[in-house]
Formats: sequence, structure tokens, C-alpha cells
Amino acid sequence: MRQLKIFSRFLKDGLNIAIKGNSAYHIWMGLLTLLMLAATYAYSIQIKEGLIVTGMNDRISWGLYISNFTFLVGVAAAAVMLILPTYVLKDVNFKQAVLIGEGLAVAALLMCLAFVVIDLGGPARAWHLIPKVGYFNFPNSMLAWDVIVLNGYLVLNITIPLYILFCHYKGIEPNRKVYLPGVFISVFWAVGIHLVTAFLYAGLPARPFWNSSLLGPRFLASAFAAGPALIILILEFIRRHSDFKVSNTTLRKIALIVTVAAQINLIMLFSELFKEFYAPTHHSQSATYLFFGLEGKNSLVPWIWTGIIFNICATVMLTFHFIRNNFAYMSLACGLLFVGIWIEKGLGLIVPGFIPGPWGKIVEYSPSWIEIIITVGVWAMGAFIFTILAKVAIAVETGKLRFS
Repeated sequence: MRQLKIFSRFLKDGLNIAIKGNSAYHIWMGLLTLLMLAATYAYSIQIKEGLIVTGMNDRISWGLYISNFTFLVGVAAAAVMLILPTYVLKDVNFKQAVLIGEGLAVAALLMCLAFVVIDLGGPARAWHLIPKVGYFNFPNSMLAWDVIVLNGYLVLNITIPLYILFCHYKGIEPNRKVYLPGVFISVFWAVGIHLVTAFLYAGLPARPFWNSSLLGPRFLASAFAAGPALIILILEFIRRHSDFKVSNTTLRKIALIVTVAAQINLIMLFSELFKEFYAPTHHSQSATYLFFGLEGKNSLVPWIWTGIIFNICATVMLTFHFIRNNFAYMSLACGLLFVGIWIEKGLGLIVPGFIPGPWGKIVEYSPSWIEIIITVGVWAMGAFIFTILAKVAIAVETGKLRFS
């Protein structure tokens, strides 16, 4: 009972920390709130009129929503690149960043689930995904596996940091025997959520653009590049605008992870391009449409080449030590890499899989203003949640929030 009262006090104190801040903090949270309200209005239109208000159609049934879902699964999985060295390899330099990474994973997973519900057409349809209530179709359906791994990883990333923060709030060290089993599970689970998502696409024989044995490894490489790149940008901001100390060594070690993952991602991308274009077949038409256009339709060509150029420039910058060790250039490279992978792994992966259609017809996709506003609103929701989680975690870790 006493522990329950302390936990209740912990939640109350955390809420008090979350609602307090300087004018810049309140402007930031107010802006995110406005974006979420705008998205709520746009979503109400979609609920009322149906998915017809989006740019999707019978031929291209996955668009901006699923593109962002796919990318954000990787951002969520990237937390394992901080969890593994911190808890398993006992690298103290990563301790400063691991709770921030896990907070980012929670926000990313909630955004993933939001995009899935939005793409269903309405929250009332989500009951079909509930075991024993709807038609879950487990274990035959890869979608059922995806539901399990995403929700399971969300539970792990909420409970483990919550236990550690609660112990620090009480002024005691967390018991490794309590949280370490969950840590080991989360390491394998993080790989699982991305592989399952990749298999979801690769397992569709009617979509040859996704039928690649490299899709799973490419998902992991891009995730371990884009996710830690975002974490670097966040940690750079946090250490400049708070009392939370993040050492240069920590950022450089995370940057090294980003560099290796980005290099592997490019190697796999070039391997895929060789397979598609060295001896092109009828199944290469989707890649041809994406990179060069097909029958005069080329709306994605500028996007994918921009993404690839960003990826190459960022990887080259990170590869050279004297550039990577300059934090201004490191941040620039991480920003380019994050945007480049978002393009490549988002619209650059999902939409071409539907083009051309089964009968060879080319129907292009362009997101409607409804989709764009809803998507921006979901990202705002993720930023809102992460800001609160990070603010509370920093207060606990710096000793400003303690039980007394």
C-alpha cells in the first residue's frame, strides 16, 4: 500500500514537472497542441466521409499513413542500440542517453499504432485486431504478428524505464534482477518488430517490388541509422537547453553506430539497384517508375533521388572522423540521414509496390491535404508525448524530482 502511495505521488509530481516550464516550452507545447487539434478536425472529416477524402484508391491502398508507420517502426527499434551497450555490455557512457532513447521508442510506437488505426478508416474497426473478440487470424497472418510485437515492445519500453525512474525517484538503485530479464527480451524484441514488419511486405507475392530477401536486413540497417541519428539531434538539443549532462564521448559513440548502419544501408541499397537494373525484367517496372519514371509518370523521381543524395552525403560526412567529430557537421549529417531514410523507407518503399497495377495500369498517388494534416498531427502527438516523458526523466535523473 505504501509503495502504491509513493507511486501515486510520483505520477503527481511528474505531472507538475510536465506542466511547468519557461515561455519557449509553453510555446512549443501550445504549437503541438494546435497541430493535434487541426489533425483532429481533419480526421473527423475522414471519419465522416471515409477514406475517399485521401489520395488513396483501389489500386494504391497504402499511402502516407503506412509510409510513416513503416519508418517509425525503425525509429522505435533504434532504442535497442542504446539498451544493449548500457544494460548488457555495461558501457556507462550510454547511461546518459538510454532513458531518452526509450522515451523516443514509446512515442514512436504510439505514433505507429495511431497511423494503423487511422489507416483502418476509423477506430471502430480496430476491434477486429483484438484476440478472441475480432478475427485475429493468428499465427497465419503477418498482420497479427505485427500487432503482437508492436504492443509487446511498447509494454517493455514503458515498464522498464518506469521502474528505473521510480527507483531513482525514491533515491534507491533499481534491482538488476528485476529489470534485466526484460532488457534481454527487449533486445531481441526490437529486432523482431522490424523483421516482422519487413516480412509483412516481403510476404506479398503479388508485389514483386517488395519480394526481396534483403528487405528485412535493410529495414534493420536503416532503422539503426535513422533512429540513433534522431537521438543524437535530441541529445544535442537537451544538453544545450537543460542541466542534463551528455558527454561528447556518448554522442561520438552513438555517431559511430549511425555511421556503420548508414554504410551497410547504402551497400544493401546499391545491391538492390544492381538486381533491378543490371538485367531488368517485367518485375523491375516498379523500380523503374520510382527512379526514372514510367510512361510519363514520374511524381516520385525527385523525391527518391533527393533521399539518396541525402543518404550518400550524410554517410560520406560521417565516415570521415574529422567531420564526424565536429558536432555541427555531425548534427547536419544526422539531419540529412534522417530525412533521406524517411523518404527512401516511406513513400519510396510503399507506393511503388502498387505501381503498375495487376493489369499494367499506372495510377499515381498524391496525398490529400487531409492526409498531410493528420500525419503532421500524429507527429505532433509523438513530439508532445516525448517532450513530457523526457522532461520528467531529466528531472528525475538530475535529482530535481525526488520523493520526500
